[in-house]
Amino acid sequence: MAANPFDQQQPISGVKKIIAVASGKGGVGKSTVATNLALALREFGTVGLLDADIYGPSLPRMMGALNQKPTIADGNKIIPITRYGIKIMSIGFMVEEGAAVVWRGPMLFKAMDQFFRDVQWGELDYLIIDLPPGTGDVQLSLVQKVPTWGAVIVSTPQNISLVDAKKAIDMFERTGVKIAGMVENMSYMLNPTNQEKIQLYPKGEMNSYLNSKKIPKLVEIPFNPSVSLASEAGIPIVESNPTGTEGLVFKDLAKKISTMV
Repeated sequence: MAANPFDQQQPISGVKKIIAVASGKGGVGKSTVATNLALALREFGTVGLLDADIYGPSLPRMMGALNQKPTIADGNKIIPITRYGIKIMSIGFMVEEGAAVVWRGPMLFKAMDQFFRDVQWGELDYLIIDLPPGTGDVQLSLVQKVPTWGAVIVSTPQNISLVDAKKAIDMFERTGVKIAGMVENMSYMLNPTNQEKIQLYPKGEMNSYLNSKKIPKLVEIPFNPSVSLASEAGIPIVESNPTGTEGLVFKDLAKKISTMV
């Protein structure tokens, strides 16, 4: 009889809640949400941030830590980079930014295992994991290796994005990971002259789908070029403008996540 792969699950020592941030689709702002959620959660405890996008790591740049390198402690444990009071780990700290990581499945599984077991995370209330697009090896490695508290799904409003978000939700449901809720990113843009909401994308069937699945929509994040500019500069919006509209939305998201059982 084949072994159940979920029997391999082992907690990460010292980490209370592992939260996956996923989308199913690239280009919807998942890493921006993961980064700013991690920063906003500092109000509610100690936080770590793991960049699990092996092929396209972006957190070193977004967190302003491009040229930093992790060090090795006694016992061959990797000491994560600390930035803005958050412990960060990414394959991007170990390879040049423009270099391709050409790995197949077994190498990905090994890398993920090292991120979980060989990094000196210490005591964390929350470990945010920024997942790559899709529902492949990295996602399977996560749910098989560690008990994941929940998943935050990121989508833009239109159906072409929602279709892939549904796939991510289906994967987590099949593997027994609860869906904490949906984040609708780039939900609208505020007209600076009169604060009228402008729809950048056609509104799809997200609300009716979430209602049918009894999944909460956690927040609607407006589109603002300053959010991406802040990420490019390595000072995410929650750090650079915590009391602005977008900073406050991310803080609301963190508060909702922190109060969930």
